[in-house]
Amino acid sequence: MLVWYVIQVINGREDVMRERIEHVVPAGAIQELFYPQFQTEIKVHGEWVNTTKPLFPGYLICDTADPRTVQHYLLHMDDFARVLTQDGQFVPLAKEEVQLIGGFTHRGDRVVPMSEALKDGDRVVVTAGPLLGHEGLIKTINRRKSTAYLELDLCGRRVTTRVGLAVLSAEQRVMRNLKRAIA
Repeated sequence: MLVWYVIQVINGREDVMRERIEHVVPAGAIQELFYPQFQTEIKVHGEWVNTTKPLFPGYLICDTADPRTVQHYLLHMDDFARVLTQDGQFVPLAKEEVQLIGGFTHRGDRVVPMSEALKDGDRVVVTAGPLLGHEGLIKTINRRKSTAYLELDLCGRRVTTRVGLAVLSAEQRVMRNLKRAIA
């Protein structure tokens, strides 16, 4: 059974800290350690370029049956890293949170793929990708940054996170599909 705990680290150091923690904590104590990311596109010199960014900046997710042992080893590191607690108790992610992250990603590939949407007048309709069927989580959309802002519960806190969402007009969608067919 998956029991995921959240480890707080310094924002921007998720990848380095994941490697350090995997090196310090004994292999049997952790089933999986990752920081979920999302795929998006940014414009560089007029061209759209795929990139990945952390889904929850400053946080890693640790699949462990023994958060106390993990915390013990984190305390002996020179870097800031701690398993999140509430009232002195280690708090695992709720089943719904695990299902949401696990539904958008899978073991070995914890990157949320980019979703696509079609602009229909004033409405935006998700047509493909992990956000399909989860439109209710979307709070705002930044078309220029190809990003949707989602509001989720994480460890009993309401957090806002971003995922990739390309909002295309009908013409843009046709052109994108043509480019993909040619490539």
